[in-house]
Amino acid sequence: MPLQAALPKGTRDFLPGAMQQREYIVNTLKEAFKKYGFNPIETPALEKVETLTGKYGEEGDRLVFKLLPRGKKLNQALADGKMESRIEEALRYDLTVPFARFVVQNQNELTFPFKRFQIQPVWRADRPQKGRFREFVQCDADAVGSTSLLQEVEFLALYQEVFKALQLPVILKLNNRKLLFGLAEAFGVQDRFGHFTVALDKLDKIGAQGVLDELTKLQFPVNAVNGFKKILTIGGSNQERLEQLGALCAQSEIGKKGLEELEVVLEGAQNLGISNLQLDITLARGLDYYTGSIFEVTAQGVEMGSIGGGGRYDDLTGIFGKKDLPGIGISFGLDRIQICLQELGLFPDLKEQSTEVLFANFGNSEALFSLGLVQKLRTLGVKAEVYPDAVKLRKQLDFANKNGMAYVVLIGEKEMEAGSFGVKNMSTGEQQQLREIELLEQFNPQNQLGHGLH
Repeated sequence: MPLQAALPKGTRDFLPGAMQQREYIVNTLKEAFKKYGFNPIETPALEKVETLTGKYGEEGDRLVFKLLPRGKKLNQALADGKMESRIEEALRYDLTVPFARFVVQNQNELTFPFKRFQIQPVWRADRPQKGRFREFVQCDADAVGSTSLLQEVEFLALYQEVFKALQLPVILKLNNRKLLFGLAEAFGVQDRFGHFTVALDKLDKIGAQGVLDELTKLQFPVNAVNGFKKILTIGGSNQERLEQLGALCAQSEIGKKGLEELEVVLEGAQNLGISNLQLDITLARGLDYYTGSIFEVTAQGVEMGSIGGGGRYDDLTGIFGKKDLPGIGISFGLDRIQICLQELGLFPDLKEQSTEVLFANFGNSEALFSLGLVQKLRTLGVKAEVYPDAVKLRKQLDFANKNGMAYVVLIGEKEMEAGSFGVKNMSTGEQQQLREIELLEQFNPQNQLGHGLH
């Protein structure tokens, strides 16, 4: 009985058309990353389990894909019933914690402040749903080695540039973990700050009443639940929201510090013309390692969760023995961005990424002759290929149409002898005869008349 062709839940295959879309997004990101001074790195898919656990909060830790031990270690773990304690490795949950490990391990090879970008898959043992997968690609940019709030402004500018290039309308959301801790102090629950932020982070998923129910279920005092209700009433401009928040955490020094940082970042963003920035006090980013500014990006006009996020993590490298190395970073959700661009019809025509010129195959000698011309076109930067089999011409033309190929070159025995080749425009159906030099000139991207036949 043949095996069933199936994928694990939360994973996907990508056909060429989808991959062209993903490459379009990735190329846009890489261009922006490099423009802002970030350099590429990569880290392994596997990390030591202790590297990952304890960094994402209780809920995050449950979503880490842990790998069973192998060989004798597996047999021993099965025998003594201590499987969890025998697990040594896990698939990376995100790119930020492995980056902190990377920085500490390679610190003697780096110049600080150090700026990196990284585009690689991550894995989470999550429940698959729209825009949420078990394997997905994160596109991160991070900077370590400076506490300057200019970096926060720069990252907001980077977000704006990328989404403007993709023509995807977004809202940039901003908050500060110091301010949130100040509010927790004001509500008398600073000792349960992690639970407070995790509950707050669920607002988009379960709604305001759901968060209130969660806080009540966690036995938060009534004043904390009422304090959350006050947070929900805060509105107006960014400046008006700052003033209302200032009144709520007037007695908290760390809360006031968070407000000061927000004011600096908001002013810097305003100076750069970033008008789609919104101070959102309910934004929590429920990961334990954030210490200051936090960001989140949502798309307009489509039902989707966040398509980007990040923040400052001034203590993260300390867990690996490197103290006083502040960091900040943001992430772009490639998979969710792709879904948004698809649903809003914002992808440009990507057919030009396919083969431009197909040479029909009329037999071995004709194909070998055509292959020589193909190589000359490729040297000029033209995407060209020879159909591999000498089948009926109709089938070859159908292949060209289905793959978005603009032109088909027809070289049979007579054309070889005459040195004049038929070139068929697949869009118009028009056909003309060109000699070799004319064909090369017509398709040469450097031709001042432009690329293609005229």
